[in-house]
Amino acid sequence: MSASMFRFFVCLLTCSLKSSVSEELKASPGEDVTLQCSGSREGSIRLLQWIKPDLRSESYVYFVRENRPYEIYQHPSFHGRVELRDPQMRNGDLSVILKNVRVEDNGTYECKAKIGDGTLKLINTIPLTVDEVGGNKGLYIAAGGAGLLLLLGGIIAIVASAH
Repeated sequence: MSASMFRFFVCLLTCSLKSSVSEELKASPGEDVTLQCSGSREGSIRLLQWIKPDLRSESYVYFVRENRPYEIYQHPSFHGRVELRDPQMRNGDLSVILKNVRVEDNGTYECKAKIGDGTLKLINTIPLTVDEVGGNKGLYIAAGGAGLLLLLGGIIAIVASAH
């Protein structure tokens, strides 16, 4: 394997690894947490959906269409506890504040948005852990990240043995 090909694989794997590492939020019951999401700074936000897939419901954590929040589409457990960090969503800030978190809020949250005439796209996925110990932000490495590290190690071993 040539040196340039090796650099290409290392770059490819490093870029892939970065996309599979998400910040995990940890909190104690009663705290407020910010679920971060940044959309495009260009174009208007036509639709914003914050969902929690494990709710197994058609309801949302938070739902905005044409700059208007719709609490009617919100899951009852989130009523009165979620708001946009920036109600005008300036500079593409689609983050929400989840107030007074509960152990039942544990899970993965997804931010999806439709910007301009585009299609609805997944922008960010955030794991949240609420427990009695709580606090302290950590890093969550998705299962794919560990696999990429093993693959990278294997490629380095192959290249090293070839020289």
